[in-house]
Amino acid sequence: MKTISYKDGKLTLLDQTQLPHQTTYITYTEHEKIARAIEDMVVRGAPAIGITAAYGVAVGAREYQRGSFKEHMTRVIERLQHTRPTAVNLHWALKRVHAVVTDHPAETIQALEQEAERIFEEDQAINLAIGQHLKRLVTESSAFLIHCNPGRLATSDYGTATAPFYLAHVEGVKFKVYSDETRPRLQGALTAYELSEAGIDVTVITDSTAATLMQQGKITAVFVGCDRVAANGDVVNKIGTLPLAIAAHYFKVPFYVAAPTPTFDLTIEDGSHIPIEERHATEVTHIREQPVTIEGTVYNPAFDVTPAALITGIVTEHGEIEPTYEAIKNLFSKGEKE
Repeated sequence: MKTISYKDGKLTLLDQTQLPHQTTYITYTEHEKIARAIEDMVVRGAPAIGITAAYGVAVGAREYQRGSFKEHMTRVIERLQHTRPTAVNLHWALKRVHAVVTDHPAETIQALEQEAERIFEEDQAINLAIGQHLKRLVTESSAFLIHCNPGRLATSDYGTATAPFYLAHVEGVKFKVYSDETRPRLQGALTAYELSEAGIDVTVITDSTAATLMQQGKITAVFVGCDRVAANGDVVNKIGTLPLAIAAHYFKVPFYVAAPTPTFDLTIEDGSHIPIEERHATEVTHIREQPVTIEGTVYNPAFDVTPAALITGIVTEHGEIEPTYEAIKNLFSKGEKE
């Protein structure tokens, strides 16, 4: 099950809005339609959004016809940049591909495709490394709680917070995963779908059930992904992560964040300065176009901020670090990220 593939100017995405009941692939040859696919959550997950945007720029370069090529490319990149405000991987990837744009269309197209492919392959390596660092916690008869979809569907492969599950499963370790449904977009169903497809023991729970499982002593640890990490260790992730972290802290359940280094934003002092996307009210009032509640004023933030004080550890491809300014500064002072 491949989420993203690219060949000869055609970007093919697995339509995640149709999962888990229907597997549909859509092929794009226009950057505007790719931008809408990101906005409409055909593709989702910070790493996957970044990869898709990078390929989207290459697709946009192939659309050039006349006039200033660089001005055309600026318009393409700006359009993709304004699709989702919170996930920093989008802006990180676009900055990388922007750096290879020249005045020569053919040369630029080749360079853009190569850079997008590098971003894709780097993400695969990052996910695998995070999985190897977290796998030590996945022992026989352990049980984990996971929120949203930090899995294969949200990345190039393995996922971030799900990567240790795939690695441990291959080694024959028996463990349990509980997947929060993750209202209002129900990404937890996608996590359950992909884990069950791999043969991993997974159970879907309502978001409000998580604290009860911790109270009953059934959870070894909580694993979540993230969309941005501030310089002080505050983490932005899918809405519902904060109450999960509060419950874990209260019941003394370890709370780990899987965070690829491209997800860190050292220009942001703390989580209060990270822009939080607000989405359409119908995501709350409807499920698959069916009304489930009354119409009216709805507050629908897509993400929340989990303070560093509630986080046990941040696990990157370079290993686990404390969620502190000093630890993060030390990680990047070693040249792990510009």
